[in-house]
Amino acid sequence: MSTLPVTPQPRAGSRAWLLADTPHTRTQAVWGRRYRIWLGLRKNPLAITGLFTVLVVLLISLCAPWLTSYDPGAQDLAHRLAKPSSLHWLGTDELGRDTLSRILYGGRITLGMVIIVVAIVAPVGLLIGCVAGYAGGLLDRILMRITDIFLAFPRLILALAFVAALRPGIESAILAIALTAWPPYARLARAETMQVRGTDYIAACRLTGATPARIVLRHIMPLCVPSLVVRITLDMSSIIITAASLGFLGMGAQPPSPEWGAMIATARRFLFSEWWVPLIPAVAIFVTSLAFNFLGDGLRDVLDPKEK
Repeated sequence: MSTLPVTPQPRAGSRAWLLADTPHTRTQAVWGRRYRIWLGLRKNPLAITGLFTVLVVLLISLCAPWLTSYDPGAQDLAHRLAKPSSLHWLGTDELGRDTLSRILYGGRITLGMVIIVVAIVAPVGLLIGCVAGYAGGLLDRILMRITDIFLAFPRLILALAFVAALRPGIESAILAIALTAWPPYARLARAETMQVRGTDYIAACRLTGATPARIVLRHIMPLCVPSLVVRITLDMSSIIITAASLGFLGMGAQPPSPEWGAMIATARRFLFSEWWVPLIPAVAIFVTSLAFNFLGDGLRDVLDPKEK
């Protein structure tokens, strides 16, 4: 007497559902991959430290009005260059403005610039790289030579040239950084595209009648996203430093805006007397940049198949 094969029942619990070897739905597969990424990231203490630090900086910047009672632009000349105390936890600057409130509100400006730049350059670089890698031929050579021209100049020098051609300000700084930051993403996306464009998976898409635009947008670009996320996270620190450098040189955020680079610029003459005034925004830049580097290293270990 023959018996019917018994289908094994999945274990109860959300963890078993997320770690199932054979997902039954696309939603289960997507969330399972995300959960595995989190498990891999959790094994790296530096990556978790970076993630926690980035989240804390974002949170306190967003909650700045509720974390300090001082207006970042309010001047109190009677208490100028005051040392850190219970009244002003991080002291005051040369105009008596509370340094803590300016750091918190300045995080909004600096991180806001970084987020806007990434939101611009990531899709542009991804699209250019995928189109060049999939099309090949003359279009590939033209797009890559344009990319090489931008890569030939140091990012800060090229950003300064763009800002000088426009006008100093936050908007000009964002545009200048975006115009100089996209080439590495395009190069990375092109390399990833050239690895997958000859696979059976892409050939099957062509046989089904998919147009080149659909193949690039729906099948190739999603495959390039993990590597791009790693590159973006690692590149966050350089974008922060570039934005702060433009502010320091007077080409980015303009005084009295509480941008970290501009704060260092106005306080640099007090470096050897009231050292805490320029040191505190410098520490904010250093900690935030280091946190993004830690997080990027952890994501590279998890998402890059060459690291496994």
